[in-house]
Amino acid sequence: MSKQVLLCPPRYFDVVDQKNPYMSGKVPIDSEKANAQWQALCAALEGSGFEIVTIDPAPGLEDMVFAANQAFVGYKAGVGRFVVLSRMVYPSRQREVAFFRDWYRQEGYRLIDIDFGDDYFEGHGDFLWHPDGSRIYAGYGFRTTRGGVDIFTAAISKMAIPVVPLQLVDRYCYHLDTCLCPLNDEAVLVCPAAFSADALKELSKYWKRIHELTADEAHKFIGNGIAANGRYITPYRTAHLDTILSREGLTPVVVDTSEFEKAGGSAFCMKTVLP
Repeated sequence: MSKQVLLCPPRYFDVVDQKNPYMSGKVPIDSEKANAQWQALCAALEGSGFEIVTIDPAPGLEDMVFAANQAFVGYKAGVGRFVVLSRMVYPSRQREVAFFRDWYRQEGYRLIDIDFGDDYFEGHGDFLWHPDGSRIYAGYGFRTTRGGVDIFTAAISKMAIPVVPLQLVDRYCYHLDTCLCPLNDEAVLVCPAAFSADALKELSKYWKRIHELTADEAHKFIGNGIAANGRYITPYRTAHLDTILSREGLTPVVVDTSEFEKAGGSAFCMKTVLP
């Protein structure tokens, strides 16, 4: 059975304000091109063995296309498929969450209700599973707060799932998924410049092979790729990346995401792999 991946069509995608350093708004969004790029991403995911499922976009929610951020999903024996809803920093993005809540409920997910208070939690933008499901990596510093990490950790500890807090220090890598990308159970892409010294020490405990990306590569969203079934979906290639992927037995698949990069996101940001 193919693993499902959730995406949201870019029907209302636009840049209307500045939520991150990429969102200058100086170059308008080409909606036709954005749709073609989104379709190409779907085709690349299907070519990598995924089944595409979608959530309907909502008018006025221009960032809803970035379907990784509104929730965190997982599976645990005895619990089943579960979802934790995000508490997002920007009000326009927080309004997206209700649509994803309804979608996950309709699909039978168990809602883990967490009160984040005044703290923030930005779903799979900042919280990534280790590929074998053994732990969760939690980025904080720009969107998710350290308090949000701690509240999530306390709630998820009831399922005996460890959480590894990682402080982010580069504002261009404002989400963890821009600077850390698991390639398999043993290897990961990491941009060291995006992490605190303590975070880098923590990461070294859990990976046999850490492949370092330059800040320039990370700022081009090369670390915001998707590894699956012997492929690595990426918006760009470098000789350095090709060498890494060759060592890990992965074939690069380039998908242009330039329209979405104007809003600070690329391939990984636009999907959630469903358990």
